[in-house]
Amino acid sequence: MTASTYKMSDHNPNPPRTEFQQLFKAIIDSGKITRADQQRFMAALMNHKTITSMERDLANQVFELLRSGRLRVVD
Repeated sequence: MTASTYKMSDHNPNPPRTEFQQLFKAIIDSGKITRADQQRFMAALMNHKTITSMERDLANQVFELLRSGRLRVVD
């Protein structure tokens, strides 16, 4: 395979872990995050010695949505 035919989307060496991805989707779909969601979200990140670049990007999206007010914090 030559460099010109290789696409980043063809191979992702760091797919997000299923639990983290499902939690991210649930938070984004609901438009809100509870304290329990926050704890599960952080636990999902911290349960592994390293986080993938995809997981980091998803976490950054949550933080940006919180910062911009597009994601509500509820109890």
